[in-house]
Amino acid sequence: MNKKNILLLETVAEDAMSILEEASDMNILTGFDETSVTSQIQNYSIDAIITRGKGQVRDSFMAQLPNLKVISRCGVGLDNIDVSSATKRGIKVVNAPNSNADTIAEHTIALLLMLQRNLYNAVTMVKENRWQDRGSYVGDETHGKTLGIIGMGNIGKKVAKIASALGMKVIYWSSKKEDVPYTFVDLDTLLKTSDSISLHLPLTSKTENLIDKAAFSKMKTNALLINTARGGIIDQKELFQGLENKKIAGFAADVLVEEPPAKNDPLLQLKNVLITAHLGSLTKTTYTKMCTMTVKNTLAILRNEAPMENCVFNKKELDNS
Repeated sequence: MNKKNILLLETVAEDAMSILEEASDMNILTGFDETSVTSQIQNYSIDAIITRGKGQVRDSFMAQLPNLKVISRCGVGLDNIDVSSATKRGIKVVNAPNSNADTIAEHTIALLLMLQRNLYNAVTMVKENRWQDRGSYVGDETHGKTLGIIGMGNIGKKVAKIASALGMKVIYWSSKKEDVPYTFVDLDTLLKTSDSISLHLPLTSKTENLIDKAAFSKMKTNALLINTARGGIIDQKELFQGLENKKIAGFAADVLVEEPPAKNDPLLQLKNVLITAHLGSLTKTTYTKMCTMTVKNTLAILRNEAPMENCVFNKKELDNS
């Protein structure tokens, strides 16, 4: 039996790895650094690549793998994969659509509440034995405030539902009007009227630096900005200027343009900034779900079986080519 060769560029969840190891018709290879990747592609004909968010799969890499049939990402975003080049080469690009919507929505709301109620500073105050500083505590509540959601996809819809349950008024701007019980507005109106703004867009040439100097100038001075989408959607220089000059009141994010950030990144020194280490999807439940879903679909494709519907990101383009 000629085994298919699957190259892992990063580790996957334990349950997903067990599925791979039990696949007797597959040969599982690991390439967690440049040296090991080079060794594997020199010694094996690679049929599929599985990565998460760090392993880069660019055109120059694909050019070295003439038998590559599948590039799979254990997650949703595909920033680390050159989808256009893969499509031109007839390679299926697989991701895990909607697998992280619940957990990212939760993380978004958690960041919003932490920022709005100033919870990080409140907890630190007690840990540092500064109970008496409660007299100078400044925080607020989300109830009754307007949340502007930019991008009403799967995650945006879940964020809106939770925010509504908290008593927030939800408005949104998206590429198209959705069938949701929230008010669709233009981007300028959203920026000008929202007390909090949450980003839920993919990073594309159209969304890169969407939140720029002009956008910050339209926001309320008491506005909070939340980003659990992609760092590049916000102009980082203007973000820092906006926070330092109090054009907006606060920023919380799970994503940055540079990850990890530089130790001396001035953004991290601001008291009105909360950053988590791109771990919104790394809850045990979601991480396992994303990895097992992706592994099963990769194996199905290599075995000429039908994968889960909608898991092949570039299916439409491949079908029309």
